[in-house]
Amino acid sequence: MTHTVGDADTAAALGSGDLPVLATPRALAWLEAATCAALDLDDSRTSVGTRVEVEHIAASPVGATITATADLVHEDGRLLRFRVAAHDGHGTLVAHGEVRRVVVDRTRFLERVPRP
Repeated sequence: MTHTVGDADTAAALGSGDLPVLATPRALAWLEAATCAALDLDDSRTSVGTRVEVEHIAASPVGATITATADLVHEDGRLLRFRVAAHDGHGTLVAHGEVRRVVVDRTRFLERVPRP
């Protein structure tokens, strides 16, 4: 998945710092979106994130193009582990790590969510 860093994607905009560079929470969201895009589940199922271990190792300015990738590296029943990476348009590694997801029945999962 490819994204362009905009003003709304910066650390200053998201409150994770005060610089106009790609925010770690946005990089993580893009990496998680790549894991979701890598799945082919029927409409009754979805996946939920359960663990994230990501290093954000390079700054990216507004206007930078970031490509987020996810490779399924382990599957154990409903548990899925993805190796994730984000590179900028110059090929520089911006972030990398692992995201774990669990496949769930959409309806049953939502039925168990407490109501306010």
